[in-house]
Amino acid sequence: MSFINKVGLGTVQFGVEYGISNLSGKTEELEVSAILNEAGKLGIDLIDTAAAYGNSENVLGSNDLSRFKIVSKFIISENDSLEIQLNSTLCRLKQISIYGYLAHRPLSIVEDFSIWEDLKLAREKGLVKKIGFSFNSLEEIDKILSLSIVPDLIQVPFNFLDRRFTEHMKELKKNGCEIHTRSTFLQGLFFCDPNNLNSHFDEVKPILEELRGLGDDLSGLLLNFVLSQDFVDKVIIGVNNRKQLIENVDSINSNFNNNLPKCNFILSDKILMPSNWPKK
Repeated sequence: MSFINKVGLGTVQFGVEYGISNLSGKTEELEVSAILNEAGKLGIDLIDTAAAYGNSENVLGSNDLSRFKIVSKFIISENDSLEIQLNSTLCRLKQISIYGYLAHRPLSIVEDFSIWEDLKLAREKGLVKKIGFSFNSLEEIDKILSLSIVPDLIQVPFNFLDRRFTEHMKELKKNGCEIHTRSTFLQGLFFCDPNNLNSHFDEVKPILEELRGLGDDLSGLLLNFVLSQDFVDKVIIGVNNRKQLIENVDSINSNFNNNLPKCNFILSDKILMPSNWPKK
């Protein structure tokens, strides 16, 4: 079985330097075009972006995006209403509508419920098909769900080491919510040499060392672990170049899953949430 139809293309690295193991910096615009062309050929039909990803939306908008469903995200500010931000995103992407629009900071809706009403209005107008949230913490999702909000679409971090949102994903999936995951490779931490990491990462170093023993199969193992979950609709992966995209897709093989070690560990948020990592 091939899981390629569950892969979505992340684009943060098209607008900013991103990832602890990324040594090549921001992806050049010509390479972005090559990645998009290859993604279309491979059958990838969804792009994930955000206004906060540097100039990623502008770079994407300079390409033909007609083959893709586009999900973007917003951050509410005092100066710009949701309507202004959505119109700006559509302008940068050169689109009349997009597939999904997510709150990048969900707690802003807890503080001001009218934002959710504005999102629903944008959906009614046909500017977006699905509305929802990009979550980082369990606190965020619990507070949003306590308001009896039922999102159309959510995005959460989920990978071999980070399974915090599993039960929430399963429950929301039952209620018809579309589930997207990110951070399959934990921003590249899985591929770092533990000996080159500082003491902040001490608790995860033994696990990383064990995973390194899997060699070249590691990316395929990690990717397949997430793709094989029935409650996951799309797995967002970021790449720095076309070659990396092809390698990731080639690594998809449903037989890899049994080769990962047992998951008998619980890591702290200082590891699972990159926002807690030391700055470079």
